[in-house]
Amino acid sequence: MSKSLLNIQRSKRLPVLLLLGLLTAPLAGAETLQQAWDVALSVNHSLKAVGETTAAAALQLEAAKAAQLPGLSVEAGYTALDNAPETKTNFGQFPVGEKNNLSYKALVTLPLYTSGRINSSINAADAALRASRTQQSSKIQDLKLKVAKAFVAVLRTTGGLEVANSHVASLKAHARDVENIHKQGMVSRNDLLAAQVSLADAEHEAIRAENILDITKSAFNRLMGRALNQIVVLDEILPKSFAEPLEILTSQALKQRHELLAQQDQIRAVRHQAASIRAETGPQVALSGGYGYQENQYQVHEGQWSVNLRAQWKLFDGGVIRNKASATERQAAALQEQYDDLVSNITLQVRQYWLDVQETRKRIRVTEKAITQAEENLKVNRDLYENGLSTNTEVLDAETLRTRSQNNHSNAIYDAVLATLNLKRAMGEL
Repeated sequence: MSKSLLNIQRSKRLPVLLLLGLLTAPLAGAETLQQAWDVALSVNHSLKAVGETTAAAALQLEAAKAAQLPGLSVEAGYTALDNAPETKTNFGQFPVGEKNNLSYKALVTLPLYTSGRINSSINAADAALRASRTQQSSKIQDLKLKVAKAFVAVLRTTGGLEVANSHVASLKAHARDVENIHKQGMVSRNDLLAAQVSLADAEHEAIRAENILDITKSAFNRLMGRALNQIVVLDEILPKSFAEPLEILTSQALKQRHELLAQQDQIRAVRHQAASIRAETGPQVALSGGYGYQENQYQVHEGQWSVNLRAQWKLFDGGVIRNKASATERQAAALQEQYDDLVSNITLQVRQYWLDVQETRKRIRVTEKAITQAEENLKVNRDLYENGLSTNTEVLDAETLRTRSQNNHSNAIYDAVLATLNLKRAMGEL
């Protein structure tokens, strides 16, 4: 083999080595996935909205607790009558009030016994707050998975562009060789045309790959809250393995998935709401006291202090409260059905992503061997073609196999990364 052809063969291996190197060595100054998560969590508007919802739930709990504290009300008014109030007796009419008068009152009320209505409301608000906080944790994991997928998409398309450019460089070298051999009259013009057409197709695919890479970088920048055209340099991610068997992973997921925990708290909240509504049919006892003043010159004491102990018990309301409580309990039953369905869905998710992890491991091993075999196959076919023992089509096919093996290996690696991330999310550990 000529020295120039040997140099070409070495240059063709360089992109593959660079690609494999990228998968094992982090780039200096490259953004890591953890750094991307930190940025996204700080700028994402949807996550901030969930935080506001949690803050609102916390205030609802404070409002429910405040219902058991004393309440103070103040009122004032001015009354104007067309006639002064008078009383009629056998001895004539006597005034008992002024035609125009001012009055005001301050009243303190303290609930003493509510048949559990206030306590149930507090328990409902507390469970709703826990559910909101847990849902916030779930939304954080959803956002992290979304960022991770965008992160991997950039790495995948970057590798795809490198492979496409390597394919173009290899076909350019082959087209030059065919052109030189054609000038010597050793091959037909059809070989030259076939090599040139294959090169044009490779350049077309490289242009598409470059455009796809730009799109994935723009999508990643949007999640980061940055300008869409900002330069993106990312650190590589290696797939991780899970030593635990599927049964243990499934058990862990059912114990720690935030969606399940939030659903349980939502069920508790609705059941406490039903208890609070039903408690309205029980005795309600409250203590009130205060000071009232009414302007009246005919009254000895215009201002009065008062204390009042009041008891109320709704014995019959036509079934309004009972039906409201029953409707709320049906809502809890509906949430329970959703919980059972979610358990089944999470079990399926863990199994699916665990199987994906096993599959991608095998694909990585197979494609690693395929790259070496494809490189050797291309080398042999080019040597044979140079010596007139192989056809141009066989060389082009060998180059296509080499490119395909590189893409398959890169996709297997990033599919394995995604399978790992999906499994961690399914377990609630992302």
